[in-house]
Amino acid sequence: MATAKKAPAKKAAAKKAAPAKKEAAKKAAPAKKAPAKKAAPAKKVAAKKAAPAKKAAAKKAPAKKAPAKKRTPNAAFMKPLTLSPALSAVVGAAALPRTEIVRKLWVYIKAKGLQDKINKRMVNADEKLRAVFGKAQVSMFEMAGLIGKHVK
Repeated sequence: MATAKKAPAKKAAAKKAAPAKKEAAKKAAPAKKAPAKKAAPAKKVAAKKAAPAKKAAAKKAPAKKAPAKKRTPNAAFMKPLTLSPALSAVVGAAALPRTEIVRKLWVYIKAKGLQDKINKRMVNADEKLRAVFGKAQVSMFEMAGLIGKHVK
């Protein structure tokens, strides 16, 4: 019980000392901050000495990995496909890989401003695209599936 009475007394003394420290800190702020920063690294150094083996082991594990190989594209995606007349009217080439077909379709859509203003995922088809898609409005996700009908 005696310790319970002493604890509030220490807190009260600390509260009284705190305003005095704040005033001193305001007067000599640069001098006070520099020693405080130096004291913190000293504590960190002691903590770093306790676990250097763990960090060394962690650094060695990634070093043992083999260097990452450069990804090569799948040959099926790069194979030139024959386009239907409706699709070649939009894209403008005789044979293209599927990736290039989709890229050129997006160039056409952006150039003509056919993307829906409110929902950017939807594409409003003009006369040329309506012949390819078969609809007036198509989602960008189903667009690649609809292209499949026009390539061989």
